[in-house]
Amino acid sequence: MKRPSQEEYKPYYGKYIDLVPEGDIIKILKKQIKDVEKLCKEISPKKSLFRYMPEKWSIREVIGHIIDTERVMAYRALSIARKGQNNLPGFDQDEYIRSSNFNDIKLKDIVDEFCAVRTSNIFMLSSLSEEATEREGIANNNPVTVRALAYIMAGHVTHHLNVIKEKYLQ
Repeated sequence: MKRPSQEEYKPYYGKYIDLVPEGDIIKILKKQIKDVEKLCKEISPKKSLFRYMPEKWSIREVIGHIIDTERVMAYRALSIARKGQNNLPGFDQDEYIRSSNFNDIKLKDIVDEFCAVRTSNIFMLSSLSEEATEREGIANNNPVTVRALAYIMAGHVTHHLNVIKEKYLQ
């Protein structure tokens, strides 16, 4: 799967795609499973509820947000790859977190869920033809290709792992 050009996604998503190193996107997505597991393995239950500011999410909520976003992006990728013609909806990340119960779930269980969701998405993305990854659809009123969504998934995880390291674990 080739790296998407800037015309394949809304400029906002460039901040995520720019974080993805050169290389095989499927291998990068697989490596991130280990990266999430390794980072979270050392976080205590008490620390996993830490917020670096009162209005910010806890570490558990950050990982939960990664899962929610992963699911949304994967649905968009599948729908576009299968030639779905609808404008796929956006989502309010803050409302998703307010409506969640991630703080009541053990961090290990949240991480296990991320691993399962990501593994499923890797199978889906790996099964697509090159032609399918180049298909463009509309999500949240913006054009996007399947391959851009794969790169957004990877960059989104990198972004939030960096935030956890810089803001929560310092």
